[in-house]
Amino acid sequence: MHDTMAHNWLLICSVLYTFDMRRLDQALCVHMDHVGAVLDCDYAPTGREFVSGGFDRTIRIFPFDQGHSREVYHTKRMQRVFCVKWTGDSKFVLSGSDETNIRLWKAQASEKLGSLAPRQRASLDYNNKLKEKYKEHPLVRRIIRHRHVPKLVYKQGKEKKIMLLSRKRKEENVRQHSKPDRLPPRTPERRKHIVSVVA
Repeated sequence: MHDTMAHNWLLICSVLYTFDMRRLDQALCVHMDHVGAVLDCDYAPTGREFVSGGFDRTIRIFPFDQGHSREVYHTKRMQRVFCVKWTGDSKFVLSGSDETNIRLWKAQASEKLGSLAPRQRASLDYNNKLKEKYKEHPLVRRIIRHRHVPKLVYKQGKEKKIMLLSRKRKEENVRQHSKPDRLPPRTPERRKHIVSVVA
């Protein structure tokens, strides 16, 4: 049984943590693609992925065991996303945003709607197998990972990356210039924000 929660830093960097409810001393996975506060998340009926939405005006679908989103949805007029829900058949995602609109998104952006001819289905299966087979090739990985996002989200993502690298560099500098008996312990990202576990 898994549960996901959001942790927001100054509404600039937002992180989602997935926990195993039987073991709360460390997160199973840290999801770091959002650049604004996350306001809602919902698991798919399959339990293998979840959708999240927030202040950065994007909706992201994450596999529960991977740190990066597999899909990013946005429109020019969409404002902050306050709620996201999966449909019962896990083929669509519903979102409600600040401008009082409800939008319906396909869970698989490239999936065709309606019935497919056997030839089309075979072609899609073959393309998916090729993607799976060559997913580690650098050019294929780049194409699979690339997503168009609004300019503001792109800039905030670059700022977030600079902030995280700066924080990491500061921690390393503290470790290098500390006495050996006063070295702060290295804490993995999965354990950083856990204050205590109550039995």
